[in-house]
Amino acid sequence: MIDKAIQALTEPRRRDILHLVRDGELTSSAIASHFDVSAPAISQHLKVLEEAGLVVVRRAGTKRFYGIRREGFAELMQYIESFWDDSLLRLKEAAEAEERRQHEFNQQQRHD
Repeated sequence: MIDKAIQALTEPRRRDILHLVRDGELTSSAIASHFDVSAPAISQHLKVLEEAGLVVVRRAGTKRFYGIRREGFAELMQYIESFWDDSLLRLKEAAEAEERRQHEFNQQQRHD
């Protein structure tokens, strides 16, 4: 699912759609009204976002309402943070190793 989410986010229009629905649901026609492409093109973008787990669809009669699927973003954030956590751990280890080297150097200077 992470791969689909990342791939979905590579398209600027899809990111724009996510910004439109992040604070509440909108119908596909309301979303399409913000773009200069056809309604079927926007429907295809919405389908990709739904398949990626980034939006949810609620049907009410003949209308479809799209909104953010926060869990999809939580999964994406966990994936991204795993890289950040590893980087922070390596930085911490490097800082601690440098501190040990500095301490050993200072100890050696005192004995010389």
